[in-house]
Amino acid sequence: MMKQTLLLLLATLLTTNAFQTIGTVSTRSNGPLFSTVTNEEETTAAAAVPKNDLLKRDRYVATNRFTVRPGRAAKFEKRWADRSSRLAELEGFKYFQLMRRVSLDNEPNSGIDPQASTDPFGNYVSFTIWNEKKHFNAWRGGEAFKEAHGGTSLFAFVTTMVSSAMVLTGAPKPAFYDGLLQQSTIPTEMPETVNGWRSVEADGKNLLDAEAFIACNQFFVPPSNAVAFEQRWANRTSKLKECEGFVSFSMLRRDVKAKGHGIKPMGEEEPTYVSTTIWKDRQAFENWRNGNAFKEAHGEKKGEEQEQQLQKKQPPAPLWSKPPVPVFYESTLVISSPDGA
Repeated sequence: MMKQTLLLLLATLLTTNAFQTIGTVSTRSNGPLFSTVTNEEETTAAAAVPKNDLLKRDRYVATNRFTVRPGRAAKFEKRWADRSSRLAELEGFKYFQLMRRVSLDNEPNSGIDPQASTDPFGNYVSFTIWNEKKHFNAWRGGEAFKEAHGGTSLFAFVTTMVSSAMVLTGAPKPAFYDGLLQQSTIPTEMPETVNGWRSVEADGKNLLDAEAFIACNQFFVPPSNAVAFEQRWANRTSKLKECEGFVSFSMLRRDVKAKGHGIKPMGEEEPTYVSTTIWKDRQAFENWRNGNAFKEAHGEKKGEEQEQQLQKKQPPAPLWSKPPVPVFYESTLVISSPDGA
């Protein structure tokens, strides 16, 4: 047992160092969200853009994926609630949330999705949005990073690592993304922070209250289809900002150039893109899913003449190597900049 613990400490140490050296909608349980852009529209969009002209990054998103042991979720959340961090005070910070994976079949705050235990990439995700990549780089190389990860002294760091070994299965798995097509709203009320971090009471026995709901769709797009995929999304109709309870949307494009100890090359089992929509709560998501804005965005509300024309055409060829995978989260410890994500 002691040997396994030491190995985990080493793995976690390497993963932590990775942050210092590197240079998330389907809405039906029985099917993914498919784009409804026609072949003609897709061809026109792709032809108008140079072959290697990907969309410009609007934000930079840093995530870390954790597999929390059964029965340790509340303790894991308490560790995050009690940590020392000045995140909200740092230049370029936009938004943070700690996400726990859930199932739409379960009630809010009822716990982690049981199926998450089969996901090799974990059941919790720390999710931070930065205005620019340089702001993230400044954080991971500064004192604020060391403070947040128990690195102010050797004793504090080792204590943090031992605690991680008791709560986690395996080492954290960092993943970094370019945030594309960013949309967000200005928050009407700000979560309370003290010295740049949330002021939340956590007892380590009960899960923290859900403060937002996140709907993700994972897309497995080969590099040869990346431009066409991004243009398909850039050209689609979106009325998210008009929907009550909408917080933020971003199409996340994996930053495959990120390197460092603990960061492994992205395999075929990992998505290259993740659409990530943050809602105020699950009810806001459900209202959108059942409303006209969803139908219009996904091609379910067309005029009779347009419907007849589309029926005569072949549907657009999928741009991904396998069907998208929907994943849902509740988030807690939400922190936002005054102008939103």
